[in-house]
Amino acid sequence: MSGLFMCCGFMATAEPVVIAALGDSLTQGYGLIEEDGFVPQLERWLQEQGAEIRVINAGVSGDTTAGGASRVEWTLTPDVDGMIVALGGNDLLRGIDPEVSRGNLETILKVAQAEDVGVLLVGMQAPGNYGAEYKQSFDAMYPELAQAYQTQYANSFFDGLAADGDPSAVGQFMQADGIHPNAKGVSQIVETLGPFVLDLANEVAEQE
Repeated sequence: MSGLFMCCGFMATAEPVVIAALGDSLTQGYGLIEEDGFVPQLERWLQEQGAEIRVINAGVSGDTTAGGASRVEWTLTPDVDGMIVALGGNDLLRGIDPEVSRGNLETILKVAQAEDVGVLLVGMQAPGNYGAEYKQSFDAMYPELAQAYQTQYANSFFDGLAADGDPSAVGQFMQADGIHPNAKGVSQIVETLGPFVLDLANEVAEQE
């Protein structure tokens, strides 16, 4: 419903809302031709909703939360109004202490807050192989930080892949590595995350 209202609001503005997607290979579009990547598909989806939103691809393959924290300041150029933060997968692969990851994410959110840039923080859930304590700490940091910094929050980048309630069907949406989504998978992801991005853009537009 919010997208319908936003459509009318954005059509009335002279300049599009600019959102930077700060992330890793999932945001960057690893293994896909450019037009099938997350950012191009998201931008097309937003345009189909009638929203004047430009999305900047600030994804770097292999990036950790530390990498995101180190480059967030120069990512937030004066024309950026909002930011999607989707980081943490590579922290998991390296077994980085969740408290370290939390600190990096907090650095990113503090910079965004100082620059008056709205944020959509995309959460992530750890597998159980690092133990229950690790998983609990890692999983909790995203909603806790979103609440502390009053950001928009989406539970997971991959929620859209199991939207039909059948986790076993997720494989059809993945590339051969089983880590990165294929073009169809990205489309599913965009359908689920898109409304959160619309909400972020709506929040940004109301503050201008």
